[in-house]
Amino acid sequence: MQNVQPTVFNPAQLYLLEVFSSIKSDDELLEIKKLISDYYAKKLDKLTEEMWLSGELDQKRLDEINKMDLHQWLREQKEQEKDTL
Repeated sequence: MQNVQPTVFNPAQLYLLEVFSSIKSDDELLEIKKLISDYYAKKLDKLTEEMWLSGELDQKRLDEINKMDLHQWLREQKEQEKDTL
């Protein structure tokens, strides 16, 4: 038999579980999903604006990113993280 360890939730996960337990309809679920999506979109907009203003991001870099295979890039990033652990 496999040694199964219990899942330990952090405070944010516990809060979301509590919120999600009160969802009564598909419409409510869609609203919550949109709220979360909008939250992260706003954070991304703010970050990219800061990068643009600092010069860290410019049109040349955006063009390079546009040509990239982002799925491959993410896989490579994960591999690099594993190698550093």
